[in-house]
Amino acid sequence: MRRWYENPDRPMAPAMTTEALPADPKGRPAAAGEVAFESKAGRWVLAVTVMGSGMAFLDGTVVNVALAHIGRDFKASTSTLQWILNGYLLTLAALILLGGSLGDRYGRRRVFVSGVGLFTFASLLCAVAPSAGLLIAARLVQGVGGALLTPGSLSIIDASFRPADRARAIGAWSGLGGVATALGPLLGGYLVLDVSWRAIFVINLPIGLFVAFAATKHIPESRDPRATGRLDIEGAVLAALGLAGTTYALIEGAGNGGSAPVLVCGIGGLVALAAFLVRERQAENPMMPLQMFRSRQFSAANLVTFVVYGALGGVFFLLVSFLQIALGYSAVAAGASSLPITLLMLLFSARSGALAQRIGPRIPLTLGPIVIAAGLLLMTRINPGDSYVSSVLPAVVVFGLGLTLVVAPVTAVVLSAADSRNSGIASGINNAVSRVAGLLAVAVLPLIAGLTGHKFFNPSDMTHGFHVAALTCAGLAAFGGLLACVTISSEIGTDEPAVSDTPPSEAPRHFSCDIAGAPLAAPQPRD
Repeated sequence: MRRWYENPDRPMAPAMTTEALPADPKGRPAAAGEVAFESKAGRWVLAVTVMGSGMAFLDGTVVNVALAHIGRDFKASTSTLQWILNGYLLTLAALILLGGSLGDRYGRRRVFVSGVGLFTFASLLCAVAPSAGLLIAARLVQGVGGALLTPGSLSIIDASFRPADRARAIGAWSGLGGVATALGPLLGGYLVLDVSWRAIFVINLPIGLFVAFAATKHIPESRDPRATGRLDIEGAVLAALGLAGTTYALIEGAGNGGSAPVLVCGIGGLVALAAFLVRERQAENPMMPLQMFRSRQFSAANLVTFVVYGALGGVFFLLVSFLQIALGYSAVAAGASSLPITLLMLLFSARSGALAQRIGPRIPLTLGPIVIAAGLLLMTRINPGDSYVSSVLPAVVVFGLGLTLVVAPVTAVVLSAADSRNSGIASGINNAVSRVAGLLAVAVLPLIAGLTGHKFFNPSDMTHGFHVAALTCAGLAAFGGLLACVTISSEIGTDEPAVSDTPPSEAPRHFSCDIAGAPLAAPQPRD
């Protein structure tokens, strides 16, 4: 299936000056590819896509803040809390590539609105869930909605705006999305403390309803007319079954050992993942083309992503709960504790990307994970009674500085290693790899740290377990730096950009700022 950016002969949009084509008397929006950034239509498109993707970005942070309160409310074990996080990650990681393909085929606005509607409905189910089991089921549905709306929001931006304004629009979308990510922990902490953990899901309802309504009125529909052939439904199903089986075995194996259900699910999951790889190799239109991994740099960048984001996923899972359970932080204080990480990313990620373009990505991708490991080692020194400024803040700042050295360069390597016509699918694969890494980290880390059963809520057990987990993740991050040193080329990503009608200063590669997963980079159009 060809995507819109795989067509080098796609005709340019009609030339426009300062405004998009006005809406017709019936109120229909301007045509795709003709919206100007500074027009009323452009502001609507930007606002709707930012609010839609912002719901998914918020979910990556607010649920961690509420996890301890959810566990106490349901008297949940550690494995239940793992499923509350991993239910969402499982369906999101398995279906995010298919979500982009559905938008190309059936209309990006239509699929985006469907994703927003499903995410909003699932949020309502989460908010009223009477048991942990139903909450987990609702989170699975929420992940399906996220897989539809997350790639759709950026695709809509890229397809709606006229060529001269796309870079500005994507940059604004990225920056505003970063603000949503930054506000997530604070907002989540406030809602959990002053209202209820259920409020973190209720807040999605008015936002989702507004976004779905506004999208149908103000976002132009777009699709790829060359997106033909069968959708890779079989691949998506096999990926979901494989991830579900292996995740179940990893999580439930801690308490049930080698029981028959654990063994059956584990073996079945591995068989399904093997079948997925066979399917992707033979399918006419695979959602994850395996030939892309023939590029040594593409494979290396995704391997580094898997290792480093595995460490990140484990830390983000435990840090906020550790501060609440072991150090007695309120939900607001615990949520705000990681705010410096997001602020550092917003301030320095673009500069890190520019540095990697000048000197090559090997040095940033080697030093970044090592600095992350240093921050994690500092976290092993955090103990009950320590102050935030002298103990927590230095570790968080060092961790955040390391993260800024990783995010943009690894995305640049992924995009540089892939043909520009395949940049969208390359970025989607990298994002899915990071989600799978976080999924597996959340499944495995509590077992390594000894936080099984109900030990999660015991302050002394949590303190010891968090220190073990931080040390484990530090080793994983440092290993990621070593991998980058021996596998990433210093030359890739440093080439001069191709000649185009857009001035270089207006055509940076912007990306989303969702710290729960690797950035989704904008496709590089061929106008």
